[in-house]
Amino acid sequence: MNEADLENVIFGVLKQIAPDASPATLEPDDNLREALDIDSFDHLNFLIGLNEKLGVDIPESDYGKLNTLKQVIEYLKARIPA
Repeated sequence: MNEADLENVIFGVLKQIAPDASPATLEPDDNLREALDIDSFDHLNFLIGLNEKLGVDIPESDYGKLNTLKQVIEYLKARIPA
């Protein structure tokens, strides 16, 4: 899965969590929670949604590493088989 495909999945999950948000306007280093005005519960649902769509287990200990679009993409790229 390439980076563009990952972004599409990420944006799709974000639109389910925050339908009024515009994830396509995110910059790579924007904090997702701040930029999209989502709370910690929504962020958790976002991570669960990624797991459901991609089959990537995200342990609770890694949640703090997934704050920006760039961090999420790099994290997922390292865990999705080529």
